Amino acid sequence: MFHIVLYQPEIPPNTGNIIRLCANTGMQLHLIEPLGFEMDDKRMKRAGLDYHEYARVQIHADLQGFIDKVKPKHIYACSTRGQRNYAEAEFKPDDALLFGPETRGLPKAVLDELGPQHVLRLPMKEESRSLNLSNAVAIFAYEAWRQNGFR
Repeated sequence: MFHIVLYQPEIPPNTGNIIRLCANTGMQLHLIEPLGFEMDDKRMKRAGLDYHEYARVQIHADLQGFIDKVKPKHIYACSTRGQRNYAEAEFKPDDALLFGPETRGLPKAVLDELGPQHVLRLPMKEESRSLNLSNAVAIFAYEAWRQNGFR
């Protein structure tokens, strides 16, 4: 199983979409506080439809708390600051895929601690800024799952 980690997510419908993605792929979703919304936000519930009951969601007070509790094999961050293409990574079960808040991305300190081999980017046209969070999560999640035979 893979772990999807949203660091301080801000937009409820993105998290709702990701809950639905996790329910359909068997991945576990971890939310790192503070959250920019309440878990019962109607916009999040609408985006996730009726999949909330099928997804495993855990909330952690901070990133270190997630690491200490889950002990992922590797943590791969998705960032526009990454130099390595996401398709170059070799994802293994129990890896964590880490995504930052929609308006500011992951803090530089987090990226620095992970190191450049674990900070990945999605290819985009040069003048592009970023993709929608739930789209980026879906691309990473399906690549990791594909590499592991969709098990």
